[in-house]
Amino acid sequence: MADPPNLFGDETIALVEAFQRARGLSITGEVDDVTWTRLVEAGWRLGQRLLYLVHPYLRGDDVAELQVRLAQLGFNPGRIDGIFGPLLEAALGDFQGNCGLEVNGTLTRRTLLELTRVTPSTSTRNLVNEARDVAGFSEEASGPIVLCGTSPLRDLLEVALRAERQVIALGDSTSVEVATFANDHQAIIVLSLEQVQHGPSDGFRLNYWAGYRSHSRRGEMLASALASALSKSHVASRVEVAGMALPILRETKMTTLHVEHGPREIEDLRAVADTFASVLVEVFHRQRD
Repeated sequence: MADPPNLFGDETIALVEAFQRARGLSITGEVDDVTWTRLVEAGWRLGQRLLYLVHPYLRGDDVAELQVRLAQLGFNPGRIDGIFGPLLEAALGDFQGNCGLEVNGTLTRRTLLELTRVTPSTSTRNLVNEARDVAGFSEEASGPIVLCGTSPLRDLLEVALRAERQVIALGDSTSVEVATFANDHQAIIVLSLEQVQHGPSDGFRLNYWAGYRSHSRRGEMLASALASALSKSHVASRVEVAGMALPILRETKMTTLHVEHGPREIEDLRAVADTFASVLVEVFHRQRD
């Protein structure tokens, strides 16, 4: 039975949790800023507004649908993340040029009509950005490793990786600030490391980007490799790997992981840092070969 109007009761909490689960957010049952923003984004349908490149970027389910439709037609909009950025503007302009329309990178009414007319009837058609990712055509970043978060693991990992590659540790920064820095500096990897007071003391959660109809294959592979190494080292008795759409994962354009763990002794975290560093070094060497 639904809660009566103006009552945030058990039924409403259950609905909020279901929405958070479906959107890849932390399941709290509370309508925090991130959840509210995603609720607003979920209300947009393709064709309800003009879509174009503006700062801050437009976000919403209508943007994600536009990305999917273009990707089905072979125009690469980048990751399907519901964010109207430069790659989507370029892909939309390419589509307009191929259809003899004015090339302005804006989803006008005429562009939407043409897009609807030529969009495949089947929703299972492969997306060009996913195919490029599988084929290894994604652009290689050449910038630093960016570390952020409140976990002591951040500073330990910075020391463990310093000899291998430039490492930049960001302290008290928001997800948007970290993402802006990482994107501007073409970071090769971003690791968000959080110590959660109520998290499992014997376990780790490794989250990579997954949202809408897209997920980071490189993020999934890196998270799985780190999880396997942790399990073999016996540093953690339980390791969880999952795709999420947390802000830090959504806003960054490169391979990003959000790692959570409960309170741990510093020696345990030093062992974890060494384990993470050995896996990352192997990844870097493989990319050079």
